[in-house]
Amino acid sequence: MSNDAPFEIKPFLRTLTHRPGVYRMLDAKHKIIYVGKARDLKKRVSSYFNRTHDAPKTAAMMELVLRVEVTVANTEAEALILEYSLIKQHKPRFNILLRDDKSYPYIYASTEHDYPRLRFHRGARKGKGRYFGPYPSTSAVRQTLNELEKLFLIRNCSDSFFQNRTRPCLQYQIKRCTAPCVNLISKDQYATDIDAAILFLDGKNKSVVNTFVRRMEKAADVQDYEHAARFRDQISKFKEIEARQLVKRSGKLDLDILGFRSNSAIHCVTVMFIRNGTVIGSRDHFPRLQGETDKQKIINAFVAQYYLGRDAPTEIVIELEIPDGELLQQELTARMGRKVQIRSRVRGDRLRWLQMARTNAEQGLNLKVASNATIKRQFLALGEALQLEDPPQRLECFDVSHTSGEMTVASCVVFNTAGALKSDYRRFNLSPDSLGDDYAAMSEALQRRYARIKKGEVPIPDILFVDGGKGQLAEAMKVLADLGLDWLTVVGVAKGRSRRPGAEQLFRPGESRAMTLPPDSPALLLIQQIRDEAHRFAITGHRQRRAKARRTSTLEEIPGLGPKKRRELLRQFGGLQGVVAAGVDDLVHVHGISRKLAENIYNALHLES
Repeated sequence: MSNDAPFEIKPFLRTLTHRPGVYRMLDAKHKIIYVGKARDLKKRVSSYFNRTHDAPKTAAMMELVLRVEVTVANTEAEALILEYSLIKQHKPRFNILLRDDKSYPYIYASTEHDYPRLRFHRGARKGKGRYFGPYPSTSAVRQTLNELEKLFLIRNCSDSFFQNRTRPCLQYQIKRCTAPCVNLISKDQYATDIDAAILFLDGKNKSVVNTFVRRMEKAADVQDYEHAARFRDQISKFKEIEARQLVKRSGKLDLDILGFRSNSAIHCVTVMFIRNGTVIGSRDHFPRLQGETDKQKIINAFVAQYYLGRDAPTEIVIELEIPDGELLQQELTARMGRKVQIRSRVRGDRLRWLQMARTNAEQGLNLKVASNATIKRQFLALGEALQLEDPPQRLECFDVSHTSGEMTVASCVVFNTAGALKSDYRRFNLSPDSLGDDYAAMSEALQRRYARIKKGEVPIPDILFVDGGKGQLAEAMKVLADLGLDWLTVVGVAKGRSRRPGAEQLFRPGESRAMTLPPDSPALLLIQQIRDEAHRFAITGHRQRRAKARRTSTLEEIPGLGPKKRRELLRQFGGLQGVVAAGVDDLVHVHGISRKLAENIYNALHLES
């Protein structure tokens, strides 16, 4: 239906179907504020308009609803998937939302390679090898990889590094690799090592030990005592690692345990990961929602959003039955190609794990409450320090990073009373005219950001911080004046003469003298935090751009020069410098390089910048 047509609720309800589907509540600005799934669209949507709502969340939402849109589905399962997609796309304010949508890390084994490697992986799992995980954090993956390298001596180098070695690297010297790159170990022996590592990741510890024992005995039988000693040491290290596993159960269970705790205002869901019968860690999630306090609804929405966007384990253990439990179980089973169970009535190990997850959720909730209280005190103190009528609710800070004017990147970070709002962070790759000029760079970034704010595309902050002194502040005020936003509270944050934390100087428009706050001031601590976060975000973006430029060879930009010819050129001349020093007659002697291509290569490498 057209968004411009007047919306009449009674005729709309009369035309609704009894089939399953998804409904969307829209406000006066045609913005989706709630997405819901219904087994019977007519009954579910009519219930919002035909009675008074006691729940504060629903009552507040219905005061804003000016339009309803529906999409009919063939089955309730289709409606469930559509609901998940729309919530993820539009992030409606009255839906339960997951703030952390970051994918979990895995360990990837490139088993299709003659000499496979184990490496950290995050993102789509499209490789031909095997993936192990997910792990709750990057540090858990790094620690596991570190232990695997020491235990099984598996290479960790990239394929390009591996293919171009002529002698063993430092990893071999410190006994962390068997140097397959220079054939110091046979393909069959290395395959045995990688198979043992995969058995370890699969949780088959006994098989790993038996493999090492057989190899040790075989080496001893042929009087190869050096290798026998190596296998003996590996068995010893393996036992040490096994002893350090704090929580271990028998069996090959792969399941997630969901613990829940709430204080009505803040909700914490702790996902505890059990892989091969071992607890490998946990992660806390704080669903964001408006006024919802029903435990069953919160867990139901969390399970749907969380698992419809990622791989599910064999079992998901939750505290209580949820309305969509059976439907979700069927959908996840179909998606994974194996049976997935959602269970709430458990005992034995599962009950103990569930109690552990509840304890972790309570701890996570307490830490979140304490953190929020600290942040709110800081916002109150900041409002008092800057003599604002009301405490600020939203802060933005800008910083610029570059190396001698190269790859200049500006950052914008956003904080609210819940902390860093990373979904609203932005980076700006600046135009060549701004390179090397911090003032011009700050001006361009602010212009691009606040032009959108003026159009209403981005919420306006209560305070804008710019990293720098009077110069950066003046540039900011020029931009805001041009946009008609010069009434906004703006603060320049300079490091001060000593450049030590706690000595920051704060500059305000129209004030000649800098403001200083006590080093232990909650307001100053908040300013330092947002300034440091803006600097971190800017320098990370700059380093990424710079690293990408360094990885991109000038040769890649030459038409007709593909990967094989580039590789042959670099081999023949010992690197890019050798290619640059070569003449056209030298280049044509390389296999596959014609005279015309050689001239193109020479011209491309000798153009004056």
